[in-house]
Amino acid sequence: MRFIKKITVVLMLCTLLIIPQTGCSNEEPVSENQFLLDTVCTLTVYGMGEADAQAAIDKAFECCRDYENMLSKTVEGSDIYRINHAGGEFVTVEPETRELIEQGMEYGDLSEGMFDITIGAVSELWDFHADHPQVPEAARIEEAVKTVDYKKIQIKGNQVRLENPGARIDLGGIAKGYIADRMTEVMEEAGVEHATVNLGGNLVAIGEREEGRPWRIGIELPYSNGSEILGSVDLADKTLVTSGVYERYFEQDGTLYHHVLDPNTGYPIDNSLNAVVILGNKGRSMECDVLGTVCLALGEEKSRKLLSRMEGLQAAFIDKSNEITTFNGMELTPAE
Repeated sequence: MRFIKKITVVLMLCTLLIIPQTGCSNEEPVSENQFLLDTVCTLTVYGMGEADAQAAIDKAFECCRDYENMLSKTVEGSDIYRINHAGGEFVTVEPETRELIEQGMEYGDLSEGMFDITIGAVSELWDFHADHPQVPEAARIEEAVKTVDYKKIQIKGNQVRLENPGARIDLGGIAKGYIADRMTEVMEEAGVEHATVNLGGNLVAIGEREEGRPWRIGIELPYSNGSEILGSVDLADKTLVTSGVYERYFEQDGTLYHHVLDPNTGYPIDNSLNAVVILGNKGRSMECDVLGTVCLALGEEKSRKLLSRMEGLQAAFIDKSNEITTFNGMELTPAE
């Protein structure tokens, strides 16, 4: 599933013993990595017996696989794949797929079209996985941009169609956050009270690391390949998503091309930002996921106006000089 990757979020956990709030003595954390959603996903449970923790992790990963098979544009037979290859005919989809498409269209309105889930024909041209990525031919980009228009998605009940048969839905800017929220619910239903859900940069903190001690999350310095930390944020019952222009990029003829594309031009966006960090309460990972991409595309000035119309969200903007400005009381501690 080729979801746009977010910049790396590093768990900066101190080496002190974790003492669970439940009073259970010295339970070791249980952690597992799996490659899903085109990234390494890591679930870690604290303060819970190994068998119960592993059972919760297994259920959460099963949930993730189910949604990947439903929402991926590259998995044959998924709802999105079937819509994209239906030649403009209606396709019956799961209620969750319809819901997510509707949410994507709403964010299209909110972002004045800078977030457009029908950008798939454009994003398919930019192969950042290739051994030697190349800028697509201008004529091909021009043709693909003509298919981008989320307002031409038609929905009737649980049936969805694309008016333009050449259009392609790509939920890469919203699905990972949605799945993180669903996985969090599954883990909490299994009794998990202290855990982290890290889907390649979309991070959810369930509870605290231990009573009175939140998780400390490190934000990668842009273009450092994970070797340096720009700052850190403390999380407890929160979700944090960071969108950056440098996780997938290549250089051609002295110009850097990154993966965050402008739906109006088909080329990478170009403004003063390297990254945007969005922080919200647990359960809002989808919203933070979308807004990270939207704010990165809009630039800082327009993003502040957009975020001021929402409640309970904080943000940090990292510019091309890696200078940080914050919004709505975001506390990002600079690295020493």
